[in-house]
Amino acid sequence: MSPGTFGALRQQLLDAAAAFADEPSGLAGILSGMVDDVDRALREELEIFPVCHHSPASALAMARRLREKRPTVVYLELCEDLQPLLDELRNCRLPVALQAFATELDGFPPEWGPLSVVAPITEASAEYQVIAYALDTPGVELVLVDRSADHVFQWLPRDPAGPAADGNGEDPAPSGETGGHGEDPALHGDAVGIEIGDLRPRFAELEAHLLHHGKVRHWSEWWDQYVEQPLADADHDTYRQVMVLIGSLFRRLTPTDGDRLARDEDRERYMWTRMREHLAASDADPSQCLYVCGAFHAASRVEQFGLAAEAPAYDISPRTATHWLYGLIPSSHSAIEAQFALASGSVSIAEATWTKAVARSGVPPFQLKGQQGTRKRSGHGRPTAPTPSAPVIDRLSGFLADPPVPGGLDEAELLGWCVDIVHLARRNGYLASTADAIAVFETSILLAGMRNRSRPTPYDFQDAAVTCIEKDVVPGRRDVRRLCEILLGGDRIGQVGYHALPPLARDVYDRLEPLGFDLSKRTIHRALLNLDADPELVPCSDLLWMLRRLLSSDAVRPIMGERRLGERSIQESWDLAIGRNQQSIIELGYEGVTVEQVLEQRLRRTVREPQATAAVALAAVEDAILYLGSRRTVDELGRRAVELLAAERTVDDAPEVLRRIRRLLAHYRATEPVLPAWCEDFVTAGYAHYCTLLPIAFVDEGTGVRQVAAMLGFLFSLEGFALSLGCDRAQLEIAVRQSHPEATAKVSLLWAAQFRLGALPLAELRSRCDELLANPLVIPAFPLYMSGFVQALEPVPTLAPFVVEVMSKAFGRLPDAVLLPWLPKLITTLRDQAPELVPALVREAGRTFPADLSAVDTWVPPWETRAVPEAAGPVPAQAGPVADLLAGHPAACDAVAALLGCDAGWRPVVPAAGGLGHGEVGALLVRHPEAADAVAGLLAQRPAR
Repeated sequence: MSPGTFGALRQQLLDAAAAFADEPSGLAGILSGMVDDVDRALREELEIFPVCHHSPASALAMARRLREKRPTVVYLELCEDLQPLLDELRNCRLPVALQAFATELDGFPPEWGPLSVVAPITEASAEYQVIAYALDTPGVELVLVDRSADHVFQWLPRDPAGPAADGNGEDPAPSGETGGHGEDPALHGDAVGIEIGDLRPRFAELEAHLLHHGKVRHWSEWWDQYVEQPLADADHDTYRQVMVLIGSLFRRLTPTDGDRLARDEDRERYMWTRMREHLAASDADPSQCLYVCGAFHAASRVEQFGLAAEAPAYDISPRTATHWLYGLIPSSHSAIEAQFALASGSVSIAEATWTKAVARSGVPPFQLKGQQGTRKRSGHGRPTAPTPSAPVIDRLSGFLADPPVPGGLDEAELLGWCVDIVHLARRNGYLASTADAIAVFETSILLAGMRNRSRPTPYDFQDAAVTCIEKDVVPGRRDVRRLCEILLGGDRIGQVGYHALPPLARDVYDRLEPLGFDLSKRTIHRALLNLDADPELVPCSDLLWMLRRLLSSDAVRPIMGERRLGERSIQESWDLAIGRNQQSIIELGYEGVTVEQVLEQRLRRTVREPQATAAVALAAVEDAILYLGSRRTVDELGRRAVELLAAERTVDDAPEVLRRIRRLLAHYRATEPVLPAWCEDFVTAGYAHYCTLLPIAFVDEGTGVRQVAAMLGFLFSLEGFALSLGCDRAQLEIAVRQSHPEATAKVSLLWAAQFRLGALPLAELRSRCDELLANPLVIPAFPLYMSGFVQALEPVPTLAPFVVEVMSKAFGRLPDAVLLPWLPKLITTLRDQAPELVPALVREAGRTFPADLSAVDTWVPPWETRAVPEAAGPVPAQAGPVADLLAGHPAACDAVAALLGCDAGWRPVVPAAGGLGHGEVGALLVRHPEAADAVAGLLAQRPAR
């Protein structure tokens, strides 16, 4: 190319800068620099083909150029470590995304994990044309030259928020441009997106200026009107020069004070270094090679640009030890729009534009052999002779100076859109009619004229439909703009074929085959499993429960049936949506070969994490029993639970530990002849551990009442088992004696523990509570004592009658100012912390209070009839024959007392109110006179009370 090819254009731009700019030097430098960038890119020995991602014009120009040039080597701007995945595209239905995934990080902040890089591929993209040409044309080599997925994250700033905030390098979507209105806007998750041709202004004021003067709402519409449509039928030279010019404009107006431009320049140095290395190793002819990159990179000014550059090769840093996994995941138009901040529906419109452009131009695009779901093109792959490169002339001057050729109105297409949108609107609840179709037609033409467009675009049609049909309210399920997107192509969702799936995903499909469903479809299947009648479905049920445990999505959702320790459902019902949640199954395959292996690895990793606790380990043990059935794995996780319990210095998880170990012990006692060794070790370690921490937990303000109650529940409920394993009860007694709580609720817990150990008789406990109720200074705090007694039902369930008694007294004696504020707190505490204690209280209250309303008036509380004050003195004769019988035969009573472990040598005394007395024995006889009467009747005595 001669140096003066763009001389006339450069002079015109300099004259314009001098005429219109206040400071011509600045504008002149930018304009002349843009022309220099175009000249430099087109003079390069290695042909540079600038593209824009998901641009039909770029894809069509690429297909045309590949058929003309027939290059033998194609360098593509795409992560170099994704190359092994390309051949698997023929087993998929587009759009899909190439993915690099890593969970085991090395050299990256742990909070970044898991790392994920995706590169979406659609049929209307230039990179797909390159891939299809290279893979299906013999003798053609495709080389990916962009940085690896590992380098993508190496070059990101170490932001604690993680790479999701800056991984794409994109600015937030401008006002009025948001993606992801389709079914799966988050199909890519938090992955970092890699795209070819990041062609968008990085100067906010410039983009706002272009949108304002272009009379459009968002960038996608501006690009379609001012670049996409004019370049759709442009020749190769015009296309290249215009794309490089646009890339140069955006590059020169990019702010230089950020990290993004520096990363882009490093990418360009990386790519040119890789291309030089490949050319040196392969001895390929640069004239038969093609470099496909974004238009932004085609206008690069780095010192390594070009094969003739004298700058040294870029020093590429080594990859970290992070273990990367690679695969294909489904993508969708809405996912691409959401990730790359495109306007909603823009990718669907680009797909429709691509189809029309192919039919109009007659250029057969390239398509992978065996590709699923793509339209079959005639004349694919016909060999043609390479066209020699012709001298390039200045096409920019004519393109920029000449007005666009007016295109005729395609009335048939627009009429079809109008009729179809009215039909869709009526199906979705809108009161649309033929008049609305006519209005949409005329309004579309009117809007196109107001926006200086030769013909209505899909964006004009969308605006016209919203104006004429939607009006003020949206009675249907979807708004009219979404209906237009569906009409123009919809949110096309790709699918990864069976042979391109990882081994785990294929194993899942194979093992669920007995259910008789085509799980590749995106519909939701309802599976009914009668496990008694069809025992061959039991493995399917086991697999579904494991998938339910592993997947966060609703790929499998149980409708009927459950899986718990000691329980197995006879019948189950499942909703299976594996087809529409294929990505989660694929990413699960990155962790192992089978579902069982992945679950086992996750459980082991969970219990080995620094924040793991004994409760977490017990939950892992339970999951291993439910889903794996491996005794070796269960024992390993159980031993880890013992280690974690002994190492804990807090008792925050004591309620969870108590609940889970009780359930596990009950399961083993019902299913195993002997308890596992780790269970015995856990009980002995827990007994010693909680005895040691009990005095501290009673006085620690940060330890709640629920936690202390759970500790006591562990010690008392498992006391017999612990003592049989060699634990010392004196350790628990000493721990209780050393406990001196100050919190009111914990004082109640301590009293309950002393009662359970026999250090505090029930009569004295009742007396203490009566004294508290009689003390005006203590009455405001009495509800806290009550809360402690309620929590004490966990370690001492035999206190239920006493708790009902104390609550009844509190409700009867506490003033409303104290009682009413306490009741909501009591209810919420029971519901949140001790819901399992409420049934015991309700049952005990049902036994205590009268069953019907008529008996309430004559009902006497049993604790009042049992109230027998103590007194001294001999039993008079009028005490009755029962007293005479007991007094006449004290040896029998002493023998019974000795069997019960009570002190012998008692003598009945006369209570103040009559009847038998002397402590608990007298109270027992008064409480149960029927038994004494029955004994007296057997001995031929006259029963008397």
